[in-house]
Amino acid sequence: MSTPTFTRRALVGAALATPAIWGTNAVAQIRRGDELTVGVWGGAQERILREFVSGPMESQYGVRINYVLGGTVERRARAYAERGRPSFDVIYLNIFESRQAVRDGVTQPPTPEVPNFANLYPSARIGGYGVAYNPITVVYDRRKVAAPMTSWRDFWREDLRGKVIWPSYPGAQGTAALLMSAKVWGGDENNIDPAFANIARLRPFAGIQSSQDQLFTMFDQEIGAASVEFGSFTRMYAESRNPNIEIANPVEGQAIALNVACITVGTTKQALAQEWVNRHLSPECQRAYAERIYYSPTIRNLELPPELAAKLIIGEQAVASLVDFDWDVVIRNQPRWASRFTREIAG
Repeated sequence: MSTPTFTRRALVGAALATPAIWGTNAVAQIRRGDELTVGVWGGAQERILREFVSGPMESQYGVRINYVLGGTVERRARAYAERGRPSFDVIYLNIFESRQAVRDGVTQPPTPEVPNFANLYPSARIGGYGVAYNPITVVYDRRKVAAPMTSWRDFWREDLRGKVIWPSYPGAQGTAALLMSAKVWGGDENNIDPAFANIARLRPFAGIQSSQDQLFTMFDQEIGAASVEFGSFTRMYAESRNPNIEIANPVEGQAIALNVACITVGTTKQALAQEWVNRHLSPECQRAYAERIYYSPTIRNLELPPELAAKLIIGEQAVASLVDFDWDVVIRNQPRWASRFTREIAG
């Protein structure tokens, strides 16, 4: 077979038609007509991504972005089933799912080939590209407590007896509540018994909540006084619907939670996927997340007004104060802990 020849003009024309992204080989190019499939949550997050990521990319490069919206459980299962031959190019996972997916060869580890990787805090560089901190903390109705809640141990105060709405397990909120309970009662993820023993002492609960909507409805109906929830969602709820709700900053720290953009192993749109992630990590997109849904930025190079920054996790010291865990241990024990939670706490 003869080798095709190209004129210099043809080569220049091809280069102009196919923008190159941080590299010169064929893999590192975006081509007009390319399609990228992204698995992500819907709602406000989708709207922000369409405005700051997919819309500009489609206009600039002539590509198409396909969204697959839904929860983490569904897209994680699909990504694992398609390992090495993915229909997703980028998927969004939580902190421990993202780290596990890299170890399992489902998604790629992060790389400095994405320029904004250089601006990420260290904890946002593991398991993919952290795009938003969304810490989990103590939340409460100020009218129903004898004093402000300033510690995770405050759930065990006498004035809160029978007023605690505990989060179900497994789940991000339930995991944080379990692990922080272990921490404040002398245990940790390797010694979970103190958590179960002390959570059991809180019974009877005012309720068990399995979602933000369920918790906020309970607060609306004054069913209980305090729970464990994402600070961002609770702040939006407090500002729009129930000004009696407070978001605590416990002395032991808030539990880390992180949304992570992950590029799949085997994607044929590597450059396009990296461009997607890079735009999500841009100051403009990160600012929109902070302003509209109170998600804390994962990049250092973003200035925010003081009144907004006060509601977020901003700066090296604040990010370092988030309580992280050994997620390998947590994932390995999840089935056993779930059984114990049903038997000893929710039963």
